[in-house]
Amino acid sequence: MRLLVVEDDPDLGRQLKTSLSEAGYAVDLAVDGEDGHYLGETEPYDAVILDLGLPKMDGVRVLEKWRAEGKVMPVLILTARDRWSEKVAGFDAGADDYLTKPFITEELLARLRALLRRSAGHASSALELGDLRVDTSSARATVGGQPIKLTAHEYRVLSYMMHYQGRVVPRTELVEHIYDQDFDRDSNTIEVFVGRLRKKIGSDRILTERGLGYRLVDPAANE
Repeated sequence: MRLLVVEDDPDLGRQLKTSLSEAGYAVDLAVDGEDGHYLGETEPYDAVILDLGLPKMDGVRVLEKWRAEGKVMPVLILTARDRWSEKVAGFDAGADDYLTKPFITEELLARLRALLRRSAGHASSALELGDLRVDTSSARATVGGQPIKLTAHEYRVLSYMMHYQGRVVPRTELVEHIYDQDFDRDSNTIEVFVGRLRKKIGSDRILTERGLGYRLVDPAANE
């Protein structure tokens, strides 16, 4: 899953990028409202963490513009402003959740997981398909109760496909959602990650839809 953090405090921005990356996300960082708006307008993010007090363009204005442009990704507002009127302004602009600074990183991650699973239509942080289970709260996966050792990119591919299990996920979509902006993207590596995942979770769980992409299924459902 790919996230955008729009935060002008350089130390907090770096801290968020590090914590979110360690939690298994691909993360882009913008330091002002104009840059944040541009990235959110042009790149396909699964969720955004947005500060309100930004230089060049206020966070509420950034969010209003995204929503007016038809951008529907979940947005978590993160700000030092705690007056109820400013919270209402953020929600009215299209925010999905609100967290006031200072905050506990674990709470931010929990709220973010909730936004991501709700946007994909899931009620629990544990995503299951047959005996395949991905726990997004711990970034771990199991098959039949046995843990699977995954690299960071393998986990991102599996987690994304588990969020959208059953539907065909194009290779280009995977590329857009597992790499951050600065990564040297190569769509051919997706085939490598999928091949490795098939060896670890079972080759019959990831189907190739020729010319379309990949689909994650429960092979036992067809028996």
